[in-house]
Amino acid sequence: MSNFLYRLGRSAATRPWTAIGAWVVLALVVIASSSAFGRELEESFEAPGLDSYQAAELLSEAQADEGGISAHVVLEAPDATAQVAPVEAALAELPGVLGTTSSVSPDGNIALVRVQYPAVEHLEASDLDNLKDAVADLREESSLTLETGGDLFFAFEEAPTGLGEVAGIIVAMVVLLIAFGSFVAMGLPIGMALFGLVIGITSMKLVTYVVDIPAWAPELAAMVGLGVGIDYALFLVTRHRENLAAGMPVPEAVGRALATAGQAVLFAGGTVVVAILGLLVAGIPFVTGGGVAISAMVLVMVLASVTLLPALLGLAGHRINGRRRRNGAHRPSTGWYRWGAHVTRNATAYLVGGAVLMIALAAPVFALNLGFPDDGTKPESRTERRAYDLIADGFGPGANGPLVIAVDISQDKSVVAPLAEAVAADPGITAVGEPIIDLSSDVATLVAQPTTSPQDVATQETVTRLRSEVFPTVLDGSSATAHVGGQTATFADLGDRVQERMPRFVAAVLLLSFLLLAVLFRSVLVPLKAVVLSLLSVGAAYGVLVMVFQWGWAAGLIGVESTVPIVSFIPLFMFAILFGLSMDYEVFLLSRVREQYRRHGDNTRAVIEGIAGTGRTITAAALIMVAVFSGFVLGSDPVVKMMGVGLATAIFLDATVVRLILVPATMKLLGAANWWLPAWLDRLLPELDSAPVEKPAELELPQIGV
Repeated sequence: MSNFLYRLGRSAATRPWTAIGAWVVLALVVIASSSAFGRELEESFEAPGLDSYQAAELLSEAQADEGGISAHVVLEAPDATAQVAPVEAALAELPGVLGTTSSVSPDGNIALVRVQYPAVEHLEASDLDNLKDAVADLREESSLTLETGGDLFFAFEEAPTGLGEVAGIIVAMVVLLIAFGSFVAMGLPIGMALFGLVIGITSMKLVTYVVDIPAWAPELAAMVGLGVGIDYALFLVTRHRENLAAGMPVPEAVGRALATAGQAVLFAGGTVVVAILGLLVAGIPFVTGGGVAISAMVLVMVLASVTLLPALLGLAGHRINGRRRRNGAHRPSTGWYRWGAHVTRNATAYLVGGAVLMIALAAPVFALNLGFPDDGTKPESRTERRAYDLIADGFGPGANGPLVIAVDISQDKSVVAPLAEAVAADPGITAVGEPIIDLSSDVATLVAQPTTSPQDVATQETVTRLRSEVFPTVLDGSSATAHVGGQTATFADLGDRVQERMPRFVAAVLLLSFLLLAVLFRSVLVPLKAVVLSLLSVGAAYGVLVMVFQWGWAAGLIGVESTVPIVSFIPLFMFAILFGLSMDYEVFLLSRVREQYRRHGDNTRAVIEGIAGTGRTITAAALIMVAVFSGFVLGSDPVVKMMGVGLATAIFLDATVVRLILVPATMKLLGAANWWLPAWLDRLLPELDSAPVEKPAELELPQIGV
């Protein structure tokens, strides 16, 4: 592989405009194709096989209004009963509205108008705009206090974007400028990453022909893509500058950089893609779609790093260096050399201390509560939050998360009345609406209001009790079936599905990552250690999420006004992304360590030299990644905030505690056993570097390294 990458790098550096032109053509084709043929991204959170999904299917067959999505408008006035009629009439006339219903709180001060829409695939963002405009007109005409919320906002309200990305890029530019001391060297990684970002994001409307992509996936993919794109370019530019400082011509320096650091980029990116594609094992369609979107973005960044960036390096020539760096050999950092020597001298103490710290941070994971933030977790400045609070005050907390029960009565129509009575008698239900029966599809619909809020654990217990106790008691001996649906039940079911599939998913990712690293490093203990330490990083990130979002520690600093459960699918995505990204630094560090070990065979010296040669670069890369991920915390979407906090925390810990403490400490203690590989396994694993690279005889090209 080194030979191929060496030739690819030299070719791109020698004929840069060919590679650059190819990427420009590709970008134009992708953008034009996406505009002309791209499909819209999906808003669905459905997962086939869940009870709530079966309820949604029945409601869809019946074309019941409850099978679509809704919005609500809440009116607060001393005499809400008299004020609600004109509000309801105005809302009923909006395009796309199937119907409206209204109710007034017992004290007469709060009125609730529910606006029913069809399924989300039949709607557009303009329907939300129409609702907002109508409410704004009603406020002006009557001076009423009106607040709005509901599923329609969840489907189409777009949180302000751009601020997080811009903040992350600015910090990345500062870090790169400090690290390289050159505006050209700083600009190339940023430019390449932004170029790849445009292609990756634009291509997602085309990827929908293969798999449905959720609407939130582009922002998450942008978060990961920016981080890995800048990081991969940073490592390649660093090695290229070292080669230039050693006196190599520009094409030779680019070829050598790609043959060494480029190979690490391919394997690091491959590990990220493999880890994220492990989400397919979860068996949740929208999670699979999100994983494919992120993997596609990472793949674009890897390809750009090994084809577009070498061309840009060739075009930049010696301008890649600042004036003070154009001459003189590259010298590893003496500070990092001393640090590596210090850790290896005190390996046992550092191993125990670092492990205790990481385990302590991971301990709160046992209190992990999966759910989904609703309007009650939004800031009080948002109309959805104010509407949520008014509904809870006027009608009870359960009114914000009604349970929609779909009953298949094709074989037995007599069960509707006793089922409604049994549901109403459950201690977790405060009221059940009049049953709605669709004779054409033989589906009955019951809307039940829980006594507790959607996020309350008691509500999930109510859903479980209805399914496991109430329904079987009433339907025993009958061929009718009943299923609990609605947003509250759907998100509870997704949490259960995640917990069920998580072990299978984790096992698949660990196995594939171990095999990739075993092929790269020709070792058993090195990939095994990498897998264990990466698990510590992921566990610590989970623990921090629990502390911040569930326990509220320092939550106000990031704009979270109330405690919220961890979004059900966040642990899956975080594990895949973090495991893959943590392997990036493992690959870059251990590639240099192995390179030095193969030169002189001294394990401890190789570990110290690996730290000295990559410590500064890994730290800069981690700072960039942390900056990019932290920038997304500035947004208002709690899902994106969780991803930003979790990813930034894990990368920080991985690049400091794990990579600079635990890795050198464990490798020192393991000694030469680090590189042990059974003969039978050595024969089975493919050999990456079987032939020497064509190069000047006086210069030795390491086969692997950064």
